Amino acid sequence: MKKILLLGLLSQFFFSCQKENKIENVERAFYYWKSNQYQMSQELDTLRRNSEVNKLYVKFFEVDYSDALGFFPISKTQLYFYNRQDSISIIPTVFLKNAVFLKASKGAIDTLADNINFLINKYSKERFEQAKKPIEFQMDCDWTMKTKDNYFYFLKKLKEISKKEISCTLRLYPYKYPDKMGVPPVDKVMLMCYNLINPLENENKNSILDLAELESYLKSVPKYPKHIDIALPIYSWMQVYQNKRFSNVIYANNKGMKKILKQDKPLWYSVTKDTVVNDIYLRIGDKIKFEEINAEKIKSAIKLLKSNIDFDDNTTISLFHLDEEQLKNYSNEEITSFFTDFSK
Repeated sequence: MKKILLLGLLSQFFFSCQKENKIENVERAFYYWKSNQYQMSQELDTLRRNSEVNKLYVKFFEVDYSDALGFFPISKTQLYFYNRQDSISIIPTVFLKNAVFLKASKGAIDTLADNINFLINKYSKERFEQAKKPIEFQMDCDWTMKTKDNYFYFLKKLKEISKKEISCTLRLYPYKYPDKMGVPPVDKVMLMCYNLINPLENENKNSILDLAELESYLKSVPKYPKHIDIALPIYSWMQVYQNKRFSNVIYANNKGMKKILKQDKPLWYSVTKDTVVNDIYLRIGDKIKFEEINAEKIKSAIKLLKSNIDFDDNTTISLFHLDEEQLKNYSNEEITSFFTDFSK
């Protein structure tokens, strides 16, 4: 009897001492990934305010590479901020294609870091002067074993030139295997909890967010040696197959699209009416792999993250991304809960 009582007391002590992986202070954020909008719509700005989000990761531009042109910026943002009545933080974000670092010399990378710093500062002054002056730059690159050394050298150089906090995105594979993939030399990382599977390789899984796949990357992983922020998906997409061949990806509102689709099996639909969606012509009989993300799946992902990651007290949670059509899939209460659930 005494042994049972002792075991019970030890068990109670053990569980009371376990750290609850909730975040004391959640900084709410959105990614803004559009390149062609001159001004944020009133609808989006209202939703941002209602969600109490005052931090935006704005894609300023992308960087590509060709042998003929070398490094060159593409998809440059057209967004301007006018007459802001509230205080908002803009985090300039740059997407760098992996090809940028495949053949680059150290001298070329030095020039690249200098040019990126110059262009970010130029856009910040010309387009976002009424926002808070950025203290952080975020780099987004899916580095590989072949590009790791050059990419990490670039991150160090950008830090040296910019005198800013540097963060970078972190996919789940390098998160789980830091000994193999390296730990980026940055102040903090943004763990991207989506696009877990090649969308064209597994027809039976949701490539945006598969919970079993997510858990496999999170489970039994030692504490990562950098501060971790979290990015979660709030978008859905359709892969369009015409004549049994992949042809396009469509981002559209889930409820509107279901009116012209007939479900064949989980994830897969047939088009029942000729129609045009986002300038893409769909014909009767075309096959659609409809990968949806709903509030229930996001909340399940949050539970997995809280069960497996030891968060710092102050952590940013960012939703990808701020888009009118995609946000119609959620209520304001659901959007808010994606932030507050991390503190429960």
